[in-house]
Amino acid sequence: MSIVIIGTFGAMMIGAAIFALYSQNILSAIISSGVISLLASIIYILLAAPDVAMTEAAIGSGLTTVVFLLALRRIQVIQAEKGGAAKAGNSGSNFGSSSGDGSTEEAIDD
Repeated sequence: MSIVIIGTFGAMMIGAAIFALYSQNILSAIISSGVISLLASIIYILLAAPDVAMTEAAIGSGLTTVVFLLALRRIQVIQAEKGGAAKAGNSGSNFGSSSGDGSTEEAIDD
């Protein structure tokens, strides 16, 4: 019976991985990645490895997903800042250009 459950969770992991690979939405891919780790932790519980299951749930499903979400948010903020600068006429591509008063303007990217 447990082999059927493990096989089902394994098939769900493969489905989630394929979804993450072909998803057009980055947020959906990140969540799908977290689901894969959560399913792996359930499989570890069924295989009587609770220490590995707890580690996989905490690091794989929890921490990694949060780090990916924070990175996605940071990228969106940076793109919004650059988009706003481009709309204002300063695209940030004038690194080292002269402003006419003898000083040089330097665009620094974070």
